Amino acid sequence: MNVKPLTGKLKKMKNLVIAFCALFTVAVSAQQTPASIKKSFTIMNATAHIGNGEVIENSVIIVDKGVITAVADARVVRIDPVGEVIEASGMHVYPGIIAMNSTLGLVEVDAVKASVDQREIGVYNPHIRSIIAYNAESRVVESMRPNGVLIAQVVPRGGRISGQSSVVQLDAWNWEDAVISMDEGIHINWPSSFSRSGSWYNPGPIEPNKKYDENIIELQDFFNDAVAHNMTQDNESNLKFEAMREELNGNGRFYFHVNGEKSIRDVVTFIKKNNIKKPVLVGAQGAQNVTDLLKQNNIPVLAGRVHDLPAREDSDYDMPYKFPYLLAKAGVTVALENSGDMERHQTRNFPFYAGTVAGYGMDKEQALKMITLTPAQILGIDKKYGSLEEGKSATLFISKGDALDMRGNQLTRAFIDGRDISLNSHQTELYERYMKKFGKKPQRTNQ
Repeated sequence: MNVKPLTGKLKKMKNLVIAFCALFTVAVSAQQTPASIKKSFTIMNATAHIGNGEVIENSVIIVDKGVITAVADARVVRIDPVGEVIEASGMHVYPGIIAMNSTLGLVEVDAVKASVDQREIGVYNPHIRSIIAYNAESRVVESMRPNGVLIAQVVPRGGRISGQSSVVQLDAWNWEDAVISMDEGIHINWPSSFSRSGSWYNPGPIEPNKKYDENIIELQDFFNDAVAHNMTQDNESNLKFEAMREELNGNGRFYFHVNGEKSIRDVVTFIKKNNIKKPVLVGAQGAQNVTDLLKQNNIPVLAGRVHDLPAREDSDYDMPYKFPYLLAKAGVTVALENSGDMERHQTRNFPFYAGTVAGYGMDKEQALKMITLTPAQILGIDKKYGSLEEGKSATLFISKGDALDMRGNQLTRAFIDGRDISLNSHQTELYERYMKKFGKKPQRTNQ
């Protein structure tokens, strides 16, 4: 058999393929191997921030086979340690932070279209499941853990109804291993009551959205059709309508992404009209003016990104910082979320968002609750996650200092379901590399 020699062009193509494969191999090998063994261990003498507002100085926390079996004051209660004894005197232990309304694992590089999988074409997509697209090996996901973000709600974007979100833990081989709560809610992007012409760099005047009422009627018609379809036993299959069955029956949540006082009032009217049992507002700028309405209807809020600019020209300059406190002070259930520019990478700042809220009126332990127990309660996973309590999952981390402060957040150990996870990432590798370059010893102890 005669084989023709490769031409120069083919040789060049072959070399590119080889280089790409080598690069891919390096990238894959850089991923941290998920921990597999549920350890038994005892954390001694740390300040335990329970997540429900309580603090225990000089605590003892015992974990057996991935479950917290005891949390007590070591000065009051004598408990024999179990497994590895972790001496954490002068340190702090926290429940794993929960990142709400996140697109972690759905996009790797914004500029590379093939790695962007956060939305589908179409306007009404309640059947789209974000969990199927979740990439557990994302290097962005990996970089969340060193700041204590161990759980995330993965949410699709786009359209009037984006699809279904799921809850994952951030140390897994694949999405099947990662999932904590699958398809737990449907996300609706409420139409804006105003529109703006022009561009981002030269915006035009704000004007009323002439199609606002039309958009709401269209959404209501879709709900009516979904209810009618799911009430009928013998009919043709409709994937979109059937995907809403659990939420319409009150077993799942509807998340309304909405901003503006008028729009929020209209959402509440829509919720009551459709007898929605588990509504949640996301973003909710302007909600500080309708807190009584939200409290009366028991509607929780995922407050928009704390480190942001005011939404309106006439808003207080510090409104994003104090917004969660204003809602909580009025009796509204509040957790924090992070959607916006560079949202996947900014997810690592969740503990610092809570720290900023604490600097603008909120008690620090209540601010911590906004990123731990309250999100768990909203997601319906609080029986297992969200706080350091007996019988719950040992999903927690140990920090040298105050985890809500950028200066104090220095993790030494972190566990998910009792598994001792790696805190290394490409960022920590670069840190160590350049510390060595300048002849300095890296100052971190995590592995």
